[in-house]
Amino acid sequence: MDTRQVAVSCPDMQQAETATQPAQEEAFLPKRGGTSVIWLHFGFNSTDTEQKTPICKLCYKTIPAPDGNTTNLFYHLQKAHEKEYSRIQKIRAKPSCGTTGAILEKKNYSQPKIQQSFAQGTPYEKTSQRHKQITEAISRYICKGMAPVYVVEKDSFRDLVKVLDPRYVMPGRKHFSKVELPRLYDACRAKVEKDVCSVMHYALTTDLWTSRDTQPYMSVTIHFINKDWTLCARCLQTAYFPEDHTGGMLAQGLRDTLESWGLQECHLVCVTTDNATNNISAMELNQWERLQCFGHRLQLAIENALKALTPVSTKQAVERAVGVCKKVVSTFSKSWKKKRELAKVQAVLGLPLHQLITESPTRWGSRQMMIERFLEQEKALSQVLLADKKTRHLVPSWQDVALLESLNNALGPLFEFTDALSGESYVSVSFLKPVLHLFNNEILSQKDGDTELTKAVKDGILKYLNEKYDDHATNNLLDMATLLDPRFKTAYIKEERVEFIKMRAAAELVDMVGAIAPESAQTAAASSSPPAADDDPELPRPTKKKKSLGSYFKKAGQSTTHSQPSRASIELELSMYLQTPGPDSETDPLEWWKQHETSFPLLARLARKYLCIPATSSSSERAFSASGNIITCKRSCLKPNTVDQLVFLALNL
Repeated sequence: MDTRQVAVSCPDMQQAETATQPAQEEAFLPKRGGTSVIWLHFGFNSTDTEQKTPICKLCYKTIPAPDGNTTNLFYHLQKAHEKEYSRIQKIRAKPSCGTTGAILEKKNYSQPKIQQSFAQGTPYEKTSQRHKQITEAISRYICKGMAPVYVVEKDSFRDLVKVLDPRYVMPGRKHFSKVELPRLYDACRAKVEKDVCSVMHYALTTDLWTSRDTQPYMSVTIHFINKDWTLCARCLQTAYFPEDHTGGMLAQGLRDTLESWGLQECHLVCVTTDNATNNISAMELNQWERLQCFGHRLQLAIENALKALTPVSTKQAVERAVGVCKKVVSTFSKSWKKKRELAKVQAVLGLPLHQLITESPTRWGSRQMMIERFLEQEKALSQVLLADKKTRHLVPSWQDVALLESLNNALGPLFEFTDALSGESYVSVSFLKPVLHLFNNEILSQKDGDTELTKAVKDGILKYLNEKYDDHATNNLLDMATLLDPRFKTAYIKEERVEFIKMRAAAELVDMVGAIAPESAQTAAASSSPPAADDDPELPRPTKKKKSLGSYFKKAGQSTTHSQPSRASIELELSMYLQTPGPDSETDPLEWWKQHETSFPLLARLARKYLCIPATSSSSERAFSASGNIITCKRSCLKPNTVDQLVFLALNL
């Protein structure tokens, strides 16, 4: 260690050394491993290899220091060199320059205190904030990630948490299942209740589902537009439903759900369900407005169009071609050798390295996706099948390929609309009328080059959809939703129905304003009216206020409150809304209403009512998908109440 290097790192040492260094100082070797600041003024001759006799650099006097003890050195400096000794003491008093070793080794490092060292190995108290935060984070991971609770007892997971925070001691599985998850459910339910309690209008989606262990469940999801004009969806329950699935039992179950959440039936706008008979019967018994799920309706339209094909030979040929497609897909899905050979042939032919798609009866459009992928890989599939004698009979003929291409041309564009209408975070119900118009005029219209089969399938789908959506109640609902979407307004409403829908909207606004006015008046009266003195004789009687001079000139019918809007003002607001230029078709209608709510306050109420309705029942399907990820083979014995809580947390956290 060079003493001059040490002096550079501390200006005070440099001054002390420079002031005391004589003009004819000999070259001294520094103390090997010396950490004390005293060695700035002492050194050793080059001949003293063992460094046993230190020499003062100020007076060149040899000072005995047995075993490297520095006591004699400090004593010599105090007696013989008082100024240097006082400077040394000042340097020692500074925490950053206490010793030579500290100067060199402790630039940005501070040695932990004994209490801190012990605290680093001390586990968190269970009541500490840090312990609660980590436990809650693990609980949220279990719920949101749909992970099994027993993951907290796996060694790999515990090791991970131990590395992240060694002081955290993870509780056992029962603590999470009995304490943390119910606590998280109660907190999440309270938050959802707060969100839905102030909702004026809401819509529902519901469906029934059977779990892996053959237990029936009923899912109910609420849809509403909040004060910030955000479309919200909250899963209310995935309840165990062991009763017979009749319309009467479903109707009662839905009413019980609304009652358990404090929701009023008069604020329910519509319920979107599939076309099951018991769902239809339940809505009729409850006298609730029902909207048929567009995804189920389109699926039924396609199946009905294929069943209605004529002549019978054409229908049989289509069934045979689809059957060949299914057999080929099944053959490749069950053989890893066939998959390997298919990948090689795909690379040679320059085809996309796509896997085949298997049809699922419960998945909308899965048959069309299977056919489309089959046609994409048809050359590669035929080459692999021909190479094996056992599968040569599965090679599709040109007639089969032609029929599948005709089906794909008719069905290909349809399911893009189903996916687009299945979202729950944006308005979808107002798109139904424009989509049906697009089907009739472009997508399913007959075009040059269409085969007879393509034309027949298109006509069958259009006929079915137009018949089902020609219902009077459904038409009124969809026309109102389209009218309140500023992008469409009356563009997709039949001309003969425009005036009727406008009158219906105005009448509904009159009823809505009339229903809100008594409630607000009762609330104001209850808050402003003083308590009756006759009820309690001990209460002081209110003093009679003296009438002001202006009260004598007040008209008898004059009221201090604002008058309710008249039918004329409502119709004027509706007319101004229809004359206002609409936004681009890509604009979010809720964002438009948020900006124009002050301009059209009455119509904004009606928009909140109708634009919250979902076009499909996909929300219930998503709840059942989450249930399927929770009730797995290893978790097939979960209690129904636990399933309800886990699904609720997975979808609402």
